[in-house]
Amino acid sequence: MSGKHFELILPNTNTECMNIFLEEIAKYACGRKIIIVMDGAGWHKSKDLKIPLNITILLLPPYSPELNPIERLWLHIKQRTIKNCIYETLDALEEVICDFIKNLKLSDVASICNINYMSIQKV
Repeated sequence: MSGKHFELILPNTNTECMNIFLEEIAKYACGRKIIIVMDGAGWHKSKDLKIPLNITILLLPPYSPELNPIERLWLHIKQRTIKNCIYETLDALEEVICDFIKNLKLSDVASICNINYMSIQKV
């Protein structure tokens, strides 16, 4: 798995697309066990969600965005793409955001999403 990546852009945030995402992640993992931490969005906990056998879902507590590392990444993306900017069209906005995300380095994402408060500390 290391060194490889894939790109998956889905048209909606719903259970159907979440099932496609989970299926692709499961295939990409080549049988390895994966734990995915998610918030309580409806499509993350839908009764119709099909969770592959090699994936475990851990849901964050409600109303706790500070525990979700992806929130830090969204803030980073927003600050560098849409903050104080006006785009003439939705297509222009989408292009800027997609280009920015495609050019993010894995090391940058790891640094931005680093959550020191979840590490074990001696008291």
